[in-house]
Amino acid sequence: MRVSSGFRAALIVVIALAFASPSSTARADGGGISFSVLKGGWFVGASAGQGVVHFHGRVYPISIGGISAGLVFGGSQTVFRGTVSNIRSPYDVAGVYAAVGGGAAVGVGGQVITLQNEKGAILTLSGRQIGLQVNLDLSGLAITMR
Repeated sequence: MRVSSGFRAALIVVIALAFASPSSTARADGGGISFSVLKGGWFVGASAGQGVVHFHGRVYPISIGGISAGLVFGGSQTVFRGTVSNIRSPYDVAGVYAAVGGGAAVGVGGQVITLQNEKGAILTLSGRQIGLQVNLDLSGLAITMR
């Protein structure tokens, strides 16, 4: 069986393009993140905090701000630690994250959450929550680089 030279050339081009343009996920990187957030509210809540992103041996300061609406009563402080993935630079962490959540803290409690922003950055976080708070709400969290 003979394969035409045109077909062979097209096949070589397709194979070369497949290996020359890796997917964007293959080029994505990751790092660590830690921050502290104060949250309080009465039906409408607000949160604010600060922390750092660890990326390629460097530390980048961040600020946290957010709002929530729903069933929100009380106040708490949560210290989160975790990983950030699917980023190309630490500045990809900056953005808006949305979540539907619920929980309660009476004294000390724990929290685990995964969030994603519009750039595709994924935060996988766990934290220790201290305070007196009950919530079942829709939250928006904005992270900015300082």
